[in-house]
Amino acid sequence: QAQLVEFGGGLVQAGGSLRLSCAASGIIFSTSTMGWYRQASGKQRELVADITSGGGTNYADSVKGRFAISRDNAKNTAYLQMNNLKPEDTAVYYCKADFYRPTAYGPRGPYEDWGQGTQVTVSS
Repeated sequence: QAQLVEFGGGLVQAGGSLRLSCAASGIIFSTSTMGWYRQASGKQRELVADITSGGGTNYADSVKGRFAISRDNAKNTAYLQMNNLKPEDTAVYYCKADFYRPTAYGPRGPYEDWGQGTQVTVSS
């Protein structure tokens, strides 16, 4: 029943900004690690940023200083704020959760799930 739904992709000019959202359900969000990955056409999927349940963050060197990952546990949502976008940021962006699932016997996991992906295209 875990589900990640992504919003916010689109077409933007170089130097512009976008904010991606990832709404999660069916998981214990507050104890999850959330991440954003991207995959450009013909290339491997790569980590962009992630954030732990305690708020610790990691960023790819290519986006450090331009992108910011955050989370709102009250809304079960993770975000990726992307500023000063460059054409090389063009990719499908995926939300990923490493999470525990509530059961009648207590939390179980960890499990992994991915969102459907959202296209980000940056024009030069």
